[in-house]
Amino acid sequence: QLQLVESGGGLVQPGGSLRLSCAASGFPLNYYAIVWFRQAPGKEREGVSCISISGTDTNYADSVKGRFTISRDNAKNTVYLQMDSLKPEDTAVYYCAAFGHPQYYCSAFAPQHEYDAWGQGTQVTVSA
Repeated sequence: QLQLVESGGGLVQPGGSLRLSCAASGFPLNYYAIVWFRQAPGKEREGVSCISISGTDTNYADSVKGRFTISRDNAKNTVYLQMDSLKPEDTAVYYCAAFGHPQYYCSAFAPQHEYDAWGQGTQVTVSA
């Protein structure tokens, strides 16, 4: 049974950087595409970034494009989200989710109910 745990969140000033990690256990992560979601207070959870099983294909929400970078290290069973040039509007709880469809290449975010596993989230707060 796949389990995901996020880490790396915290408080950072605008313009700063954080690197989030999504660590998998119970099943090899290389069977899953991984999508990062975030949810700000009072708002719906939205997709932030996606990485395919191979890592070759990625996708980003327009709001983070050029600032965030998703990557994966299947040997370490971990996916990362490098967040640079952070803005206050990036403040949210960030979640990673696994999608076990081999032919999914992140052309679009999969519906949230279709994911096989979710982490519990890590808080990112961007404030001066």
